Amino acid sequence: MHNRKRWLVIFGTRPEAIKMAPLVKLMESHTEIDFRVCVTAQHRGLLDQVLSFYQITPHYDLDLMQANQNLNEFSARLFNAINEVYCKWEPDLVFVHGDTTTSMICAIAAFNLQIKIAHIEAGLRTLDLKSPFPEEMNRQVTARMADFHFAPTEKATKNLINEGIHLAKILLVGNTVIDSLLLTIEKIKTGYENDEIIKIKKTIDSNLPFILVTGHRRENFGDGFLNICNSLKEITKQNKVQIIYPVHLNPNVQKTVMAILGDVDNVHLIAPVSYPTFVWLMQGSKFIITDSGGVQEEAPVLGKPIIVLRNTSERPEVIEAGAAVLVGTNGEAILEEANRLLQDELYFFKRAVTISPYGNGDAANKIVDYLLEMNP
Repeated sequence: MHNRKRWLVIFGTRPEAIKMAPLVKLMESHTEIDFRVCVTAQHRGLLDQVLSFYQITPHYDLDLMQANQNLNEFSARLFNAINEVYCKWEPDLVFVHGDTTTSMICAIAAFNLQIKIAHIEAGLRTLDLKSPFPEEMNRQVTARMADFHFAPTEKATKNLINEGIHLAKILLVGNTVIDSLLLTIEKIKTGYENDEIIKIKKTIDSNLPFILVTGHRRENFGDGFLNICNSLKEITKQNKVQIIYPVHLNPNVQKTVMAILGDVDNVHLIAPVSYPTFVWLMQGSKFIITDSGGVQEEAPVLGKPIIVLRNTSERPEVIEAGAAVLVGTNGEAILEEANRLLQDELYFFKRAVTISPYGNGDAANKIVDYLLEMNP
């Protein structure tokens, strides 16, 4: 028993859960791995949807979500909670993902106890610590401590090398989000449906195309969200189109969105949806307006153009391919880009490229095979 690998997989947000799920499911099939799953519940309800879909039951649920807590309060409580888990389970290797506060704090805590760290989705950079905030800093700090860096792209690999990380510690694997996406698409193809999808079908006008919208970034709170919402309102005035907007639970988002878009015709404000429902919405949309990082990775696989509500992107591959355009929170720029996609057919088809710069859906296999061979 003592010769088995003792691995601990940690995540706390919905995007992390989506991207870590393929790794967890793969570990279940390896008898030589003795692993545990720990969730911090940085997102509670949204996280639970993903756990349910993938049938993952965490071994440790720290349940740290509290209303209106700031990052320092969350971090302080997480340090103590994850320290207890490490001391109890004594893992050989800890898996953290991407750029969340969960990942950074858990990496620091592991480093302090000299536990090895595997960083999934390593090397993405904007080099602007305020955009995205606090994610860019989280990602850079995590990289300083990681023993294994699993990079999704060549650019991410080069970013890590430029920061002095030895090439021997980096493996180019693609992104596990593509593993998740392809698994979910297959389920939908075979007739998967749920109550959310049935309800949405009854809500929307099947004769009108729809734009899918998401928004939750901290740096967009305040005036940014006001500009975004006012431009969405204007899009529906100027075009025969619907907007479907699963509204993030953060009160800073809810308040502004409901005030401006709550009674606008052809704008459907819905509760956050489960991952398979979101994939179904992406597939059915005309295009997507978002500030999400994960959507920038997923939408190009589906051939859906993206309007990115950010001034910077740590995913330059989709920008360079023309699949995504950065507009920030400039209301005029959002409206102009949306109108072009809706009114200029040639421009739309130029933007609706189907690409997959983030791999072919085998990232989890590459990660696990590599670590079993390295025997950390």
